[in-house]
Amino acid sequence: MGALTHRKSSSDAVGNGEIRLSIAEHKGCGATGRSGRARCGSPAGPSDLPAETWEKVKNHPCYSEEAHHHYARMHVAVAPACNIQCNYCNRKYDCANESRPGVVSERLTPEQAARKVMAVASTIPRMTVLGIAGPGDPLANPEKTFKTFELVHKVAPDLKLCLSTNGLALPDHIENIAKFNVDHVTITINMINPEIGAKIYPWIFYKHKRYTGIEAAKFLTDRQLQGLEMLTGRGILCKINSVMIPGINDRHLIEVNKSVTRRGAFLHNIMPLISSPEHGTVFGLNGQRGPTARELKALQDNCEGDLHMMRHCRQCRADAVGLLGEDRRAEFSMERIERMDVKYDVESRKAYQAKVEEERAAKAAAECAELAERADNFGGIKVLVAVATKSSSLINEHFGHAREFQVYELSSGGVKFIGHRRVDLYCQGGYADEGSLATIIHAISDCHAVFIAKVGGCPRDELIKAGVEPVDQYAHEPIDKSAIAWFKAYLDRVDSGAIKHIERGDAAIHRGTLNSAA
Repeated sequence: MGALTHRKSSSDAVGNGEIRLSIAEHKGCGATGRSGRARCGSPAGPSDLPAETWEKVKNHPCYSEEAHHHYARMHVAVAPACNIQCNYCNRKYDCANESRPGVVSERLTPEQAARKVMAVASTIPRMTVLGIAGPGDPLANPEKTFKTFELVHKVAPDLKLCLSTNGLALPDHIENIAKFNVDHVTITINMINPEIGAKIYPWIFYKHKRYTGIEAAKFLTDRQLQGLEMLTGRGILCKINSVMIPGINDRHLIEVNKSVTRRGAFLHNIMPLISSPEHGTVFGLNGQRGPTARELKALQDNCEGDLHMMRHCRQCRADAVGLLGEDRRAEFSMERIERMDVKYDVESRKAYQAKVEEERAAKAAAECAELAERADNFGGIKVLVAVATKSSSLINEHFGHAREFQVYELSSGGVKFIGHRRVDLYCQGGYADEGSLATIIHAISDCHAVFIAKVGGCPRDELIKAGVEPVDQYAHEPIDKSAIAWFKAYLDRVDSGAIKHIERGDAAIHRGTLNSAA
């Protein structure tokens, strides 16, 4: 990268409408993509979203990129059975060590789930969403699923209700989904071509009959698309999850995107295949690789248009608790909850969330105004930067304490969030895990810089050696503002000849389990 000198950008640049719009895009208050439609996640209701829709997404961490910095969700593991077999899935119970879908530490009854929801929501007032995502399929366990929703709505009526399903049984349960006010449904759709589907699904089981091969895949895709149409016809927001499997459905997912867009899906989440052998999945054991970071971004970019693209997914466990990327489930085991004196106060929760909204809106408006004042012509250069952050859109995490990095693309279009990179923990309770440093750097090796609150001497030297600039002068500052300031300084250095702009290579998507300090 050349000399790594740091200086803040000048403050005398004249703002213009182009940069103001681009920053608004990142916050969700302007146009984006090929269609020019607004993104979800605005601090103030977007003009092109109906008021009813805006109320559903504004504080939903999975449906709003910006809201996921401020609001938490919870999954309850009440649905153990599944009605299909996926080559990328291996459900595990009583498992605390793996961070991926289909894994739980405790299976709950609906009654236990309702009590746990009350305890968590009373402790975490920013929790706004209760979801059922397994560890099997919620609609393969309809009695437990809908009983849980019924009980939760009675004790915590202010929570949004969600479910995630493979869609096989979806058309049979539309009435109950509407009846229990489940207004967010995620459907995993990996194909619309049965020949491709046969490579992903060995079998499905529906109404006491097992289907295999192309017949199974055709039956499944027909049911998924039928269910999607029925839900959107009821005004229920639908997110589509798709697992990107290189060599099998990667190119085909563009057709999936078009198909679900026509049927009214609100959001499309294209996720990387998790295929480590230790997970025991068919794909993991037969060596099927997952996508690289560049491959995943390219596919997401190709699909972004009329349909909103989700890029902040964490591929959560079926018992996840907390902010996305945060793991607080250990605090809420049933053993601990049975000893808690739970008092659920809806009004105090509403007051807390109203305060969050006030601060969120004021902060976003101030950032947009300041960034517009700093705007100038950035030229055609694009770079990626990684950010270590705990929450609240701030650069507030130590390099050694980061379990993931958020990645942003900087260009003349402003600041665009493109995803996150999971990494193993470098600092291990008093000592550094030098073995993990190389894998951490590899995970962000396509980035020109990494923004951190603090970094030690050894990782700083290794980052510089790898061509990734460690940036800590913006500690505890807003991500957008800091990224723009650094990018302007970077371009000044390029223009002056102090450094030469070099295209970075690809990076690895980490698929292992998260290690942790003792």
